[in-house]
Amino acid sequence: MTYRYLEHMADMGIESEGDSLCSAIEDGALAVLNLFFDLNTITEKSSITVRARAGSIEALFVEVLNELISLRDRDQMALKRLITTEFTEEEGSFSYRGEAYGEPFDMENHAVKSEVKAATYSGLRYEEVNGRHILRCLLDM
Repeated sequence: MTYRYLEHMADMGIESEGDSLCSAIEDGALAVLNLFFDLNTITEKSSITVRARAGSIEALFVEVLNELISLRDRDQMALKRLITTEFTEEEGSFSYRGEAYGEPFDMENHAVKSEVKAATYSGLRYEEVNGRHILRCLLDM
């Protein structure tokens, strides 16, 4: 797990890093999920597919994170991790599919830590440095 939180006046920044773009996306997802819940309280009883498409890697990162946030809210899921199952680039468009693992949210069993409203395009950045993929964005808290 390679992510860190970045201080910001009103929101929270995240930066994730990985040997591959997919591992950087997965660690960014873990950073967001760790803001929602104490991940130790979640078991991986089920999975749900996460899909996103965008015209840039940066925008794809935001779309993946917002899909996770949506699943938490819409499907009332306590999610623990995201695993990439497919990543493609075709004609300037990036497509992502992964499986998010967790279980239905239960207020008595899942320790809620904070509320993340959305991943934003503010502070958004992608770079590859010495074979490491680094993604950064701000979260609206």
